Amino acid sequence: MNSSINKNFIKDYDNQYFLHPWEDCSNNNSDYKIIKNSNGIYLFDESGKKYIDGPGGMWCVNLGYGRKEIAQEIAKQCEKLPYFSPWFSTAEPSALLAKKLASLTPKDLNTVFFTTCGSTALDSAVRFVHYYFNCINKNDKKTIIAREKGYHGSTLLSASISGKERDKRVLDTIDNGIKFLSNVNPNLKGDITEEEWCNQKVAELENTILEIGPDKVAAFVAEPILASGGVIIPPKGYHKKTHNICKKYDVLYISDEVVTAFGRLGHWFSSEDVFDFIPDIITCAKGLTSGYIPMGAMIISDSLINNIKKNSNNYDLLFSNGFTYSGHPIASAAALKTIEIMEKEKILDHVRDITPYFQSRLKKLGEKYECISDARGIGLLGCLEGYSNPLLDDKKRLEIDHQFGTMIDKAAEKRGLLVRPIINMCVFSPPLIITKTEIDLMFNILDDAVSEVEKNLK
Repeated sequence: MNSSINKNFIKDYDNQYFLHPWEDCSNNNSDYKIIKNSNGIYLFDESGKKYIDGPGGMWCVNLGYGRKEIAQEIAKQCEKLPYFSPWFSTAEPSALLAKKLASLTPKDLNTVFFTTCGSTALDSAVRFVHYYFNCINKNDKKTIIAREKGYHGSTLLSASISGKERDKRVLDTIDNGIKFLSNVNPNLKGDITEEEWCNQKVAELENTILEIGPDKVAAFVAEPILASGGVIIPPKGYHKKTHNICKKYDVLYISDEVVTAFGRLGHWFSSEDVFDFIPDIITCAKGLTSGYIPMGAMIISDSLINNIKKNSNNYDLLFSNGFTYSGHPIASAAALKTIEIMEKEKILDHVRDITPYFQSRLKKLGEKYECISDARGIGLLGCLEGYSNPLLDDKKRLEIDHQFGTMIDKAAEKRGLLVRPIINMCVFSPPLIITKTEIDLMFNILDDAVSEVEKNLK
């Protein structure tokens, strides 16, 4: 690639030819930052300015930038075997990765189906659920229950199961066979206790299953932490109680760990180790390869596979779902090297050790400013939510909320920190290698940024 191309040409080419995710098609003059280099937790733009990557890419660059070991492993595998057809053959790194993932997952989740990303992992999980109930002659069990503020992907199916209503303003989604539960955010509980709020939300799931009919409900899909929804942390005990409800009515539990797996909360997977339940299916991606190359996976419990095998003599049980790049050898090699580095450098221990300090800095920042209504987080996930005036009408409130998010974003960026604005929230999930000194630098910048925004709001 010609490195001498004028940056103005790059911006022009970007505006004319590159349609970005979530981009307004009526505006062909977007001013996206040109990122030229990276190292550790930092990104560098075309002028050489240095930024802390607060979102860690898109919740994915867990090991940080500039990992030569991963780059070398990708290059080596590219020369050796860049592709194999998963329909007719297999390859060493793919089989090794499947075995390695099975050793890291909770209990009996041992069957790995490789996909291209988190969206296709969730899409495949829902298709597998429908396939499973067809195989065991429960053909009416098709309805999927999901949650408001949940995000599960951008394929038609995974987007339809996502509950971020503002992502669906113009695009069509599927309504039939999908039911949403109300927001689980404990901040909405009012005067009742968190335990009472939890019990209400669990009861809502049970009542919804009974209303639809247990013979018609196939699965409940839930992120352990609703990441893109604003780092929403369900009330204590919620996951285990909802899991028990699913077991009671033969409803499968899909745990979407695309964000929370591979160390974000200090464990390989958070379902069992953090929230004390074992789902039927886990979906993952992002941190699986530390964002260095696309890959996702759906991981299925032995009990589901065994139940299908019991019916193998009845009729053709072909799971006719897959991708050209399922188990791609280069992606598999990158994932194996990512896991190896995490084990060698004790990244999970580091996250657990540094999390209390990270969360303490976050909480203090939230307590300091009137314009911040909530500062919440878990592990190395954080969110600052701006105050949203409930007395304003929805349109006016949304306008002000967007303004607040934009102001925080710009104030942080000019000080050398990138955050991810989501309406009136800024969220961050820095690379897991972040040090205490870098945490201080990150929150010091946020402190200055919020101070500026609060002054401008008065």
